[in-house]
Amino acid sequence: MARGPFICPVCGEEVPPNAKACPECGACDKSGWSSDRHADGLDLPEEEDEFDYDKFLGEEFGQGPRRTGVPVLWWIIAVIVLFAFLAMSLHTFVRM
Repeated sequence: MARGPFICPVCGEEVPPNAKACPECGACDKSGWSSDRHADGLDLPEEEDEFDYDKFLGEEFGQGPRRTGVPVLWWIIAVIVLFAFLAMSLHTFVRM
């Protein structure tokens, strides 16, 4: 059955006559030239399903609160280094 060129319903490009598939996107008679076939197998939620962002974050990044801030040990180390620096500076200043 000969047919003339037509526009691919998936990507919008012109498909040559008697082509078995779109040369641009690969849609074919087996896929029914359907615009929703390109997403088959991607495990996308159905349109009527609502996307739960909090659930997604929990599944991707783990459950539980995320700890923020600097741990106490780093504060102690910072204070010790600061006192050491001040002591060396004061010692050098007193020698002058």
